[in-house]
Amino acid sequence: MSDMKKTGTPKDSHYARLRRAHRDEKAGGPPQHRPRRKVAPGEGPADGLVHLYGLHTVRAAIANPARKVRSMLVTRNAAERLDIGALEALPFPARLAEPREIEKITGSDAVHQGVLIEAEPLSPKPLDALGESKLVLVLDQVTDPHNVGAILRSAVAFGAGALITTARHSPAESGVLAKSASGALEHIDHIEVRNLAEALQTLHEMGFQSIGLDSEGPAELEKTFSGDRIALVLGAEGKGLRQKTRETVSALARLDMPGAIRSLNVSNAAAVALYAAGRFLNA
Repeated sequence: MSDMKKTGTPKDSHYARLRRAHRDEKAGGPPQHRPRRKVAPGEGPADGLVHLYGLHTVRAAIANPARKVRSMLVTRNAAERLDIGALEALPFPARLAEPREIEKITGSDAVHQGVLIEAEPLSPKPLDALGESKLVLVLDQVTDPHNVGAILRSAVAFGAGALITTARHSPAESGVLAKSASGALEHIDHIEVRNLAEALQTLHEMGFQSIGLDSEGPAELEKTFSGDRIALVLGAEGKGLRQKTRETVSALARLDMPGAIRSLNVSNAAAVALYAAGRFLNA
């Protein structure tokens, strides 16, 4: 057996480290420390359509018979997590894609989880489609889609029958809103009205007590409930309920918060109020 020749020396290793450090410096740092390049959202959906993404969002959308899906991009891993067998068996065009291909559409800030669909938005319903719901949520010009999505999620979790918004000064259905709602968008009626004060009056005629949440409200929310149908009314963060809304609701009430902070994010306030109203109605 011949002797093996030594292939490297400490000097060789030293120069290799210098070369590697030089390359890393030019590239912005070692691979594990290099900031990931941000990808801006790409071209939006076709006119009249929306892009929805995320596992919970897409799972709920494709299970909703009222949702018309036009196409899907999905990674192999996401398809398995969604229990999708053959893509050809889906009732709409679908194909496998790499995560970066989806990211080029959603942008790198969106948590798409490997799946994106292009679909028709759900049509809002009129107020007379409310039916026998005993608990509804009314938003007075809450415009942040993250907040509205989170409110939708709480509304579904606590059994609200509908979310009522105004036709103007409310966010349109979007991937951001739907992702924040985590599938709730498919499980609750969205009612759209032109005039909120008139809609509140109609709710009163339907037997609803409307309660506007206000951090300076004269009574605690739990002591304000009455009747067997409740409409909780929340305003935008910062400006709160508009004056006309404050004058129209049956009562103004506050959440009892004994801590140092006297107000909550509107989506958190909605969740607390929904829980309290649900307990009253089910007592």
